[in-house]
Amino acid sequence: MIDISIMNIKKAYEEGVDILDGISFEIYEGERVGLLGKNGAGKTTLFRIITGEISADEGEIVIPNFKKTGLISQIPVFPAEYSGEDVLRTAFARLMSIETEIKALEKQMSASNDVQLLKTYDNLAHEFQRLGGYNTEFELNRVINGLRIPDAHRNQPFSSLSGGEKTRMNLARLILENTDILLLDEPTNHLDMRAAEWLEDFLLKYKGTALIISHDRYFLDRTINRAIEISGGKAEMYSGNYSYYVTEKQRRFEQQLDKFQREKAEAKRLNDAADKLQLWGTGNKNLMKKSFAIRKRAERVLKTDKPQRDKAMRVKFSERDFHGDEVLVINDLTKSFGERKLIDIAELEVHGEERIAILGDNGTGKTTLVKLIMEELTPDSGSIRKGPAVKPAYLPQTISFDYPNRTLLDMLIYERNMSPQSARNNLGAFKFSGDDVFKLVKDLSGGEKSRLRLCVLMKDEINLLILDEPTNHLDISSREWIENAVDEYGETLIFISHDRYFVNKFATRIWELDNGVFTDFHGTFSDFRKYKASIAAAPVETKNAATKQKTKQKPKRKAADEQKLLRKLERDIAKLENDIDAIIKQKDEFATDYEKLMELDALEAQAHIDLDALYEEWDEVSG
Repeated sequence: MIDISIMNIKKAYEEGVDILDGISFEIYEGERVGLLGKNGAGKTTLFRIITGEISADEGEIVIPNFKKTGLISQIPVFPAEYSGEDVLRTAFARLMSIETEIKALEKQMSASNDVQLLKTYDNLAHEFQRLGGYNTEFELNRVINGLRIPDAHRNQPFSSLSGGEKTRMNLARLILENTDILLLDEPTNHLDMRAAEWLEDFLLKYKGTALIISHDRYFLDRTINRAIEISGGKAEMYSGNYSYYVTEKQRRFEQQLDKFQREKAEAKRLNDAADKLQLWGTGNKNLMKKSFAIRKRAERVLKTDKPQRDKAMRVKFSERDFHGDEVLVINDLTKSFGERKLIDIAELEVHGEERIAILGDNGTGKTTLVKLIMEELTPDSGSIRKGPAVKPAYLPQTISFDYPNRTLLDMLIYERNMSPQSARNNLGAFKFSGDDVFKLVKDLSGGEKSRLRLCVLMKDEINLLILDEPTNHLDISSREWIENAVDEYGETLIFISHDRYFVNKFATRIWELDNGVFTDFHGTFSDFRKYKASIAAAPVETKNAATKQKTKQKPKRKAADEQKLLRKLERDIAKLENDIDAIIKQKDEFATDYEKLMELDALEAQAHIDLDALYEEWDEVSG
């Protein structure tokens, strides 16, 4: 069944410039489709047309009337007095209405034996159960725990939440509504790693249809089973996940380039033959006619356009060689806000050429640590010392400029002491070309501000580069560019990122902040995940060892006692087997709750260990 039918959609914001130029495709029920393309290609515009927020200039979009659609980037306006909890519970509006009707009917039925009332009551009760009316609290807690929405956000006025907090709350609301079609516009932008992983697991089990815009390649690789790329106002289809899209796009590019070159070579051969005929056929009408026919044939041969690649940014960080033993030395560093201690680091050293990722949930103090290193904040106690030859550069998460009313060109001329032509050349290297250089700094998008700040940073000779969420607001091609620049940078790198693709590619050391606990791990992101998994399993292994030790030390018993013990062990074994079955059923119920699943996995593992110990003891006693 077709859930979304896009038919010849056209949309222009400027006369003569179609951002969408006759796009057509279909999305089938249950598909998870990634909508790809660089920033400004028209992806969000298409979302807004699908939801009816704006209208297309031409074309039609058809969605079945009985299908409910939800858009994550479009946050509805709620009454001023609504708390976050009120917003979440709007997802149960239909259930609350049914419950009110049921209660009203119960009062009527107590005073009447009307058969029709009973029939209506039964129908409503069945609908209430079908829609999950008895599981609303369970579902609510499952989703808010998975998306890691704190109780404080649930209790405070919704209007007082930040944009990211509202987006996360709205995503939870849409999930709870059991929407048939989800339109997700950058859903992981305001999620930490664990919440993003929970959303991935939710989408993998989601029975509805999802159309997803995202620059998170890790997320796309796990969630989508088809990709549609919008480029030049047109749509190109790819039947696979993101990795398939990358490989297939390159294959198509090479295939088109090969076809273009063969056609061009054939056209040249024909034109050369026509030139010879024209040269030989002066005064000979037949030869001239044949020459003209061959030229027409050469024109018809050229059917394939030359494939184009986006202009790449080809610049790199200016490096300054580091001479010395230590880049950073941290001793007894603490930083608290109110009663909450975010930073507590006893001793730490950073050496040249290390690549350190700072990980942790939102609000755990990652940016605070970076600001302490950059001396933008003062520690409560302890010290951070930089080596005498260290020259740092810092790209903050929230980028601001001292003179936002200047043009990009003026900013580089005055702040970097450049000539107008040098400033243009530098801006052009960062894809600010033509009239873009006359834009005001304050009018730039988040991604453009990141590019401009990097344009400034890359002119300095540095040997300590600190990046706070460097890939935020960047499209995939820009992310790949900054990855190439970081790849070529050979000095010390410290970065904060929720972009698992970026972390996996660069980190050789991990600093994790988790509720005031600091972990320093020497190894890659993949190694760190294995380490965390082993730590989670460690208590189980300890109990296992203790159980086995205890079993070995049990004294021999008399025959009567042994029979009694055997019966008890058999009862315990049966009970534990039932417990394991119950845990497995619970895992199905909590299939999309990341934290609960971790807890149930640990319980199941321990139950199996205990069961093995009981069987060993039963075998010892019965033998």
